Amino acid sequence: MTGVTPIFYFLILIASIIVHEVAHGLMAEREGDHTARLLGRITLNPLKHIDWLGSVILPLALILTNAGFVVGWAKPVPYDPNNLRNGRKSEAKVSVAGIIVNLGIAVIFGLLIRVMLLTGYVSVPVIDIASIIVLINIVLALFNSIPIAPLDGFRFLSSVLPVRALPTMRALEQYSLPMLILFIVFGWKLVVPFAFTVYSLLTGIAI
Repeated sequence: MTGVTPIFYFLILIASIIVHEVAHGLMAEREGDHTARLLGRITLNPLKHIDWLGSVILPLALILTNAGFVVGWAKPVPYDPNNLRNGRKSEAKVSVAGIIVNLGIAVIFGLLIRVMLLTGYVSVPVIDIASIIVLINIVLALFNSIPIAPLDGFRFLSSVLPVRALPTMRALEQYSLPMLILFIVFGWKLVVPFAFTVYSLLTGIAI
């Protein structure tokens, strides 16, 4: 992975974030809400999804400072829960759609690396780029699973917890920004080793 320049990290991250958000829109559409489609958000056009802080400033800062991990986010794809045919069950599906897609991408490229290593057809540039794709998508899936608003883990938890827990969730949401900053500053030390473990399981390459 040493041959991969920072621009590749950034481009792969942006592409992975966009696919993540499109997955939310497609799942919402499947569950009966067409808001994302009507607003033009079910598209791979990055201009429709980029959040300057989460998609550009934070990722570039992490890459250029060699922080040891890269995370980011895009503008959330909007949906109207009132249009979802199965209520909170549909909301839960919409919440995890992006995480599942990121994990799926990681599995596909992890298997690609395994096949290349098993067959002896080893292209270092391809393995380097595939490795970055695997790692970034693992980290995105783990990061978005954290139950802090506005991450998917928080929305999923709000969808599956009993209704009586919702006031508590809303109260916690008020402190989401400082909690998220604290996690980005300190929590990555927990996420990155786990991400490396998952990477090794998928690719067969120890880090």
